[in-house]
Amino acid sequence: MHHTTSTRTVLTPRLLALPGVYRPQADTELLANELSRENLSATTEVLEIGTGTGALALNAAATGARVTAVDVSRRAVVTARLNALRHHLPVRVLHGDFVTRTIGRQYDIILANPPYVPAPSTRPPRKGPARAWDAGPDGRLILDRICATAPTLLRPGGVLLVVHSVMCGTEHTLKQLTEAGLPAQVTAKAYVPWGPVLNSRRAWLQHQGLSEAGEEEEELVVIRAQAL
Repeated sequence: MHHTTSTRTVLTPRLLALPGVYRPQADTELLANELSRENLSATTEVLEIGTGTGALALNAAATGARVTAVDVSRRAVVTARLNALRHHLPVRVLHGDFVTRTIGRQYDIILANPPYVPAPSTRPPRKGPARAWDAGPDGRLILDRICATAPTLLRPGGVLLVVHSVMCGTEHTLKQLTEAGLPAQVTAKAYVPWGPVLNSRRAWLQHQGLSEAGEEEEELVVIRAQAL
């Protein structure tokens, strides 16, 4: 299922974003590039977890795939629906937790750019833009749930593509997915400058052992896991 296919890229500068909705950044682009390597068709069912503006969902829909996108943010849901309308692409956008909104369903491809920034709070924010990035002290509050539920959400041969920071523990993700029956590997990496959020937590991240003094770049990885 890992083949090059032609896609119609949805230009991210043309995407609307209501205040507080996560705009496509380097991690979005990295995941979009990996998505373009998958073989999508009119029979492919795609799930995007945490759609934000809907950029990845729209890229998948542009191939003719049947796409469902889920987000806990109402503003993100409205944003993604507006962008789908503007680009004339059929995307089913649902509000709520991805686990409860996908009960009894299975997909061929799951895309996830979840919150993965380590944060002092042990609980995710209930409102505000930080919902798009804060993910607990180890950055794995949502990642672990995705790894745990992916085996039941994927059809045989289905693929999970997830992007996150190495701060969250790349080996942890690979091990968790593989032990759950989804052999996994890193298929893409990128280094991006630290943004305002990481810089504001520099001392805390160093104290937690998640970064080194003077570190200025964050390493991102895309992990591809496939159901047997």
